[in-house]
Amino acid sequence: MMEPKRTRRCPICGKGPLVPSQRFCSERCATIDLGRWLSGDYAIPAEEEPPEDEGGGGQG
Repeated sequence: MMEPKRTRRCPICGKGPLVPSQRFCSERCATIDLGRWLSGDYAIPAEEEPPEDEGGGGQG
């Protein structure tokens, strides 16, 4: 049995439905999204790895 297709909505303002080739409902929402990326609002948290020991470590 096929599931009904879910309609996509604009991730910024929620308007919809969007056609498959659209990411946003308007140029305004696309610009808002770009601004969020450039200001760092969308960030993936990462854990810092301890630096590798570059000094011989006493092995000789």
